[in-house]
Amino acid sequence: MAVVAAHAPSQRWTRTDRHPAAAALGEHHSFDEVYEAAQRIEDVYDEIVARLRALAREHGSVCYVVPGSPLVAERTVELLRSCDDLEVRIHPAMSFLDVAWARLGVDPCASGVRLVDGHRFAVEAAGERGPLLVAQCDNPDVLSAVKLAVEDPGDGTVTVLQRLGLPDEVVREVAWADLDREVEPDHLTSLWIPHLAAPVAMELARFAELVRVLRERCPWDSVQTHESLRPYAIEEAYEVVDAIDQLDAEAGDGVDELEEELGDLLFQVVIHATIAAEEGWFTLADVARVVHDKLVRRHPHVFAGLEVDGADTVVANWDQIKAAEKGRSGPFDGIPASFPARLFAEKVLRRAAKAGLAVDLAAELAALDRAEALLRRAAEQIVASSGGPTA
Repeated sequence: MAVVAAHAPSQRWTRTDRHPAAAALGEHHSFDEVYEAAQRIEDVYDEIVARLRALAREHGSVCYVVPGSPLVAERTVELLRSCDDLEVRIHPAMSFLDVAWARLGVDPCASGVRLVDGHRFAVEAAGERGPLLVAQCDNPDVLSAVKLAVEDPGDGTVTVLQRLGLPDEVVREVAWADLDREVEPDHLTSLWIPHLAAPVAMELARFAELVRVLRERCPWDSVQTHESLRPYAIEEAYEVVDAIDQLDAEAGDGVDELEEELGDLLFQVVIHATIAAEEGWFTLADVARVVHDKLVRRHPHVFAGLEVDGADTVVANWDQIKAAEKGRSGPFDGIPASFPARLFAEKVLRRAAKAGLAVDLAAELAALDRAEALLRRAAEQIVASSGGPTA
C-alpha cells in the first residue's frame, strides 16, 4: 500500500483545515471531525492513521497534507512511517521553525535548541534546562501542563509565538503564572523557553497525567466527587500521622512507609485539583501557586526583612497575618466544624488561653488525654476480644 500524492480531489486529506494554507488545496477533506470527537489528543493521531490506512487499502494512494514540514512535530506522520503495510513518500515543505528562528533571532544549531511537543512536554523535556521551543500548544490544558511541569522557570517569563508569518502574528513575553490565564492558544501557538533554573518536574507532571487518565478510564475514579472523596482525605492524613509516629529518624526505620503514605495523601490533593479543573474552577498549578504565595506572605521574616526573636514570634506573626487575611475578629473564628471532637476541644482551649480567658490549659488538656486514653483502651479490648489486630 502507499500514501503518496494523488490527483483525485476525493483522496486529498488534511490533518486539519485550521491553517491558512488549507484553502490553497482546492477540493479536499479534513480530519477536523476527529479532533472534535476525541477525548484525548493521542486518540486523534491513532484514528487519523487508522483511517488513512483504510483509505490507502481501498484506493491505492492517498494525498495526506499537514501544516508546515511533515517531519517537524508531526505525530501522525511518525506513526504512518512506522506502519509495515504502507509505503510513505515524504514531500518536504517549509516549517514554522524557519519563521520562529527569524523572529527570535536564534541560531538553533549554535544554541542547541530542543524541539518539544507541548502534549508530551513533561516526558520529552524531562531533565532539560533549555533552550526549548515547545510546539503544538493548541489548548489551555497544554499550557497548564507545561506550567505545572516547570519547577523553577528562571526569570519567570516565557515567550509566546502565535500565527507566525500571518498578519495577526504575536510574539510577546508572558509571566509563567499567567501562561494559562492570559494566552488564548490556537493551532499556531508555540512557546520559547531560553533557559530554566531547574529541570522539568517530570515525576509530578507524570503523576498528574496519570490521575487525569484514571478520571477518564477507571469506573471508580471517574465517578468520584469532592464530597465522595471527603473520608479518604481524612483517612490518608491520619495514616501519614501514624507513619510519622512510627518513624525512627536516627535508625532510618519507617522511612519507606512515610514516603508511601505521603504519596497516598498527594493523590488526594491531585484528584481534587483534577476534578476542580474539569469544572473550570482551578488547576493543580493554581493550588501550588496559591500556597506558594501564602507562605511567602506569612514569612515576612524570610522574604520581607522583618526581625523576629524566635519561633514564638514567628507563630504570633503567622496568626496575625492569617486573621487579617481571613477577616477574623473573634478568637474562635475559623475553627473547622469537621474537626474530630478531641482536636476541636483542644483547638478551642488553646484559642481561649491565648485570648486571655480563664482556662487552665494544662489541666484541661490532661483531662482530654485521660478521656481519650479510656476510649482507646475500651476500643482495643473490643478488637482484642474479636481476635483482630489492634493497629
